[in-house]
Amino acid sequence: MSATKKTVYDIVTDKICTELEKGVAPWNKPWIGGESAPANLLTRRPYTGINPLLLSINGYASPYWLTYKQAATLGGNVRKGEKSSTVVFFSKITSKTKTLPNGEPDTFAMLRYYHLFNVSQCDGISEHVPVPVKNEIPPLAAAETVVAGFAGRPTIVTESAAWYHPGRDVVGMPPKETFVSAEGYYSTLFHELVHSTGHESRLGRHDKKTAKAAFGSETYSKEELVAEIGAAFLCADAGIDNTIPQSAAYCQSWLNALKNDTRLIVSAASHAGKAARYITGV
Repeated sequence: MSATKKTVYDIVTDKICTELEKGVAPWNKPWIGGESAPANLLTRRPYTGINPLLLSINGYASPYWLTYKQAATLGGNVRKGEKSSTVVFFSKITSKTKTLPNGEPDTFAMLRYYHLFNVSQCDGISEHVPVPVKNEIPPLAAAETVVAGFAGRPTIVTESAAWYHPGRDVVGMPPKETFVSAEGYYSTLFHELVHSTGHESRLGRHDKKTAKAAFGSETYSKEELVAEIGAAFLCADAGIDNTIPQSAAYCQSWLNALKNDTRLIVSAASHAGKAARYITGV
């Protein structure tokens, strides 16, 4: 009997789980935002969804990526023996058998993947690679700007613990001076603000099921992962180091959740990207 062919979701989940098995949560790895976020060298478009995480796992210094064909187009080449990195995208597929009530063919989205190489894996293209421009605003000031720029944000009150109450649309945060670092304060605040984007007045991600979800449930895990990854994206935008030591139990809990649902990481990263863009207004 032949082995079951892996889906794209399986491939992506395997990569994330490999990092978690090392005791590393990929969304807690820092990368600098702005013009230094992972982007295509030719189009300069940043990669979105799960792709920043997939690309950051490899640890390359340059934020620029391209396909084998694009390297050749620039007159260069990928060095022999270099391994590619996987990124994914949704492709619109037209059904050959199902139709909509109006008679038109039904469509659905299918997750596909392709391979990229970092520019540091290539020869003959250095003249086309710009020097990344870092954010001139100090990271902590940039983080405060992210918070202040969140139009229609929930009320933020001082409490003994960090939380978001969807019914009241209020974020509670301990005083900044109680955190080990200012970076820790903002990454925690970003986490709660991402939760708040699910409110019905914003992105509408929350429903009664989400509000009543029990700790450890599938619904709870997904929303927590959205907040974890969304906070990482916002830290990246501000240039804050989001490397936060995590316990073995923390990583194991995510391993269990992702292995039980291989679509979880892709879906959560997509919602996290939307939440981060909503907060920053991009």
